[in-house]
Amino acid sequence: MQRVYEPGDLLEAEMLIGMLAAEGIDTHLAGRHLIGAIGELPMGGLLGLMVADRQAERARALIADYNAARPMAGGEPDSYPGELIC
Repeated sequence: MQRVYEPGDLLEAEMLIGMLAAEGIDTHLAGRHLIGAIGELPMGGLLGLMVADRQAERARALIADYNAARPMAGGEPDSYPGELIC
């Protein structure tokens, strides 16, 4: 297995795990159980998305595409200009 990405928090990790699963990539989240010890451990590098070696390149490409995505112009309703409503 290879570590392909270090998410900033558990929410980002779970979102990316779901995205990768939708693409047929099984993902393990390393460090999930360390989140409760944040006060005692350094913040950076606790979480890591791990995938099989043969799927690592595809997973990195999908995550890079996700991180590069921008909201579509004009996607917000007129009643909420400048806000993205999900």
